[in-house]
Amino acid sequence: MVLKKNILVGKNSFFLYLLIFFFLFTSISHSNTQLEGSFTEIKILDKISSKNTSLKLKNGQLLKFKDLSIQSLKCKNSEFDDSPEITAYIQVRDLSNQNNDEVFVFNGWMFSSSPSITPFDHPIYDVWLVKCY
Repeated sequence: MVLKKNILVGKNSFFLYLLIFFFLFTSISHSNTQLEGSFTEIKILDKISSKNTSLKLKNGQLLKFKDLSIQSLKCKNSEFDDSPEITAYIQVRDLSNQNNDEVFVFNGWMFSSSPSITPFDHPIYDVWLVKCY
């Protein structure tokens, strides 16, 4: 009886490891792109007229809304599906205040589930985060 060695298993295992590495790498890079969005949706409440306005901001682009200049620099969705969290880095200037053109009314991270962590403090408008996509 002649014994034969199975040499095909050794050659195929390299390709198997390469295939597994490829799928792991693409799934990790694909999941990171889903977490960061390129658009941020915010809602603005005019406290005087009691009207809500929904705005869609492209990240990095400056948008003027009445007396406010709003810019979203970055937004992210959470990794967890059971308690979703949306965060965005937003800068807001008050254009009616001519003395402080260089000062932001709000400059920081906003959280969708807890807007009171970093509150937006303005006498006329209230801004909160809705979506990141």
